[in-house]
Amino acid sequence: MRIGVIGTGRIGTIHANTLSRHREVGSLILTDADGARAQELAHRLGETAAPGVDEIFKWGVDAVVITTATSAHAELIGRAARSGLPVFCEKPIALDLPGTLHAIAEVETAGTILQMGFQRRFDAGYTGAREAVRSGRLGRLHTVRALTSDQAPPPAEWLPLSGGLYRDTLIHDFDMLRWVTGHEVVDVYAAGSDAGPPMFRAAGDVDTAAALLTLDDGTLATATATRLNGAGYDVRMELAGELDQVVVGLDDRTPIASTEPTGPPAADKPWTGFLERFGPAYEAELAAFIEVVRGERANPCDGREALQALRIAEACEVSRREHRAVRLAEIPGGTSAAAF
Repeated sequence: MRIGVIGTGRIGTIHANTLSRHREVGSLILTDADGARAQELAHRLGETAAPGVDEIFKWGVDAVVITTATSAHAELIGRAARSGLPVFCEKPIALDLPGTLHAIAEVETAGTILQMGFQRRFDAGYTGAREAVRSGRLGRLHTVRALTSDQAPPPAEWLPLSGGLYRDTLIHDFDMLRWVTGHEVVDVYAAGSDAGPPMFRAAGDVDTAAALLTLDDGTLATATATRLNGAGYDVRMELAGELDQVVVGLDDRTPIASTEPTGPPAADKPWTGFLERFGPAYEAELAAFIEVVRGERANPCDGREALQALRIAEACEVSRREHRAVRLAEIPGGTSAAAF
């Protein structure tokens, strides 16, 4: 199998490394807006660098992996669909609903494959939580608490391009909320704070956010995120039911200290970022993509699944801006094709 990788930045480099080692991948063609960066990576991996995106499609590939800046995702997804090529794309499809819906329509019209990069679906902890919920071990689920906390903020120049804390960060927690519980969000109430570094206010973003979400079975969920968690990178999900409760992300590297005399000690080596924390999941999602392309399994996260997570993020942005509860029915694109 020959795969074109468009974008060789941080996550593109990791994906290229993973693909180059996969037994079903014969070769890669790499390209990037920074041609020297693509050339250097290709040389290091023993692969081929292309001068631009056009060559990816002209030289002939069996599939495309898109890890460019978000602003280019939708156009590249559409181009691949029109070329009849399966696509793996890092989230999101686009930063707005019209762009997302248009790209999904192109894929569905072409009848091609689009797998989105929501890597937490391949994490052992979240998979275990899903199994605990679906098996009935927890009994009736009544409360879910999700959080994502970055150790340090991203570069100031990147913030205006990120889509904001809900679309960039909490969108993963929203996807997990649906995937783990098997239920849809019906309404949200969200708030955000920009009391931290002034670069967040300058970008029209917030550095810390919280949302209260109600699921269609009455389960209550909270989701919080911050860019300023100095203790380390912290991603957790707690699920409490009438019979039992479980937690994702609690291990000897969780950056939290107990104030109880007999509580566990602080982590000696706390997680520093998402690439380290979810390394195995990133590899697993690409292995799944290759299986999807080969017709060996169903798509684990298609464009419609990504759309539903974006709709929740959009509802949170409206709620934060207008200081009111927002029903998901207010947000376009509500026909769900969730693979529960």
